[in-house]
Amino acid sequence: MILPKPNRLNPEQVAEITAITKEFGCHVQPIIGKVRTIYAIVGDERDDLMINRLEGLSYVERIDRIQSPFKLMDRRSDLANGRLTIGGVTLGEELLIIAGQCTIDPKNPNLFYETSQAVKEAGAHVIRGGVWKPRTNPYSFQGDHKSLDILMEASRRTGLPVDTEVMDEEHLKFAIDAGVDMLQVGARNALNYSLLRAIGKAIGDRPQTSVLLKRSVHMGPINEFISAAEYIAAFGNPNIMLCPRGTTPTLDGYRNHPDESATPLLKEKTWAAVVVDPSHSVGKAAYVPAASLAAVAYGADGLCIESHIAPSKGIGDDPKQSITPGVLTKVIKQAKQLWKIRRE
Repeated sequence: MILPKPNRLNPEQVAEITAITKEFGCHVQPIIGKVRTIYAIVGDERDDLMINRLEGLSYVERIDRIQSPFKLMDRRSDLANGRLTIGGVTLGEELLIIAGQCTIDPKNPNLFYETSQAVKEAGAHVIRGGVWKPRTNPYSFQGDHKSLDILMEASRRTGLPVDTEVMDEEHLKFAIDAGVDMLQVGARNALNYSLLRAIGKAIGDRPQTSVLLKRSVHMGPINEFISAAEYIAAFGNPNIMLCPRGTTPTLDGYRNHPDESATPLLKEKTWAAVVVDPSHSVGKAAYVPAASLAAVAYGADGLCIESHIAPSKGIGDDPKQSITPGVLTKVIKQAKQLWKIRRE
C-alpha cells in the first residue's frame, strides 16, 4: 500500500509508480477517498528492491506491506480508516437497517410502494426489493425487469436509497443505469468471480454505489468470504458490506444454519462492515426478531430484514419469512437499544 505525501498523485507520478511495480509483476490500484487517495500494490509485494525504489521517491510518505490472502480487505489496510455512509447512516456509528420485500410483484406495485413507506416510518434507512430472483425451481417466478422501475419509483417517493440483487452482467448494467444505490450479491453468486470482477469494474469510479455481499451457501470459510470481496475492492471502490445469511447444512427447523456468530471472526480479519440477514438465516417470520437481536449482540453493524405490509399477499419468500412493518418497528427499537449497550 503506497501512501503519498500529497493528497493525490499527478499523472506523471502515477505512471512512475506503475512502471516500477510492473517490473516486479504487480500493478497499482488507486483507492480514491474524499480527502486522500492511496495506491494499493496488487500482487506479491514482498520484493525488497521494489519497496526500496518506491520508498525512495520524493512524493511517497511510506509503504505499508500487508501479507494476507486479501490485501485490500485486511483490517491492517489503510482502507480501515475510511467510512461508508448510506441512507444518512455512517456504518460503525449507527446501526444500519435495510428492509423491504423479498420480491417486487410487478402486477401489484402499490404493495411495494406502501411497504416502502411503512418500513421508512418504522425506521429503515435503505429499501430492499427483489427485481430478479434466483430460484431453485426453473418454473418459479424469476423476477421481472419492470420491477426495477417500481423499485426506483419507491426510492423517489420515500427519498431512501435502494438495494437489489444482481445475478449477471445484464442485471448489473440495468441496475447501474437505473441508479440503484446498493448492489446485492446473493449466496448463489458469492463465489462467481467473473460477476464480482464485473461489479468492481462497474462501480470503481462510482463512490455513491455500495455492495452487499452475502456469504456463500455451503458454509463458506471466513477467508474465502473476505477474498470474494477483494475481487470487488480491487477496482477501487471499498464500499463493501459483508452479509452472513445462514449456511448449509441447515439447522432443523430453520431455513439455513444461522451464522451471525461469524461476525466477530470477520471483524478480526477485515475492516468491512458486517450487515446480517436474519430473514434468510431462519426462514420464518416468527424467528426473525430473535435472530435480529442475536446478530446485533454478536456485533453486527446493520441488519437486512424482509418486511411486507401484507405478507400473505406477497410472492417469493415474503409469505413465510417477511415480518410486518409493525413488528419491524419493535425489532428496530430493541436492536438499537442493544447496539447502544454494546457500545458502552
